[in-house]
Amino acid sequence: MVKKSGNGLQSSAGLMRYYEADKNAVQIQPKVVIIVGAIVGIIVVFLGAMNHTWP
Repeated sequence: MVKKSGNGLQSSAGLMRYYEADKNAVQIQPKVVIIVGAIVGIIVVFLGAMNHTWP
């Protein structure tokens, strides 16, 4: 016979909830990621053209 406790399920004991983890995380906007990626891409293409490795 299994006794039920009033504390709820014990299966999630020790796991961190996602919304608690996001409070301390670094927040980066999607626009910043796209802009930085585009700038890095332009720099790579430019350096490739300067070193004559452009296809």
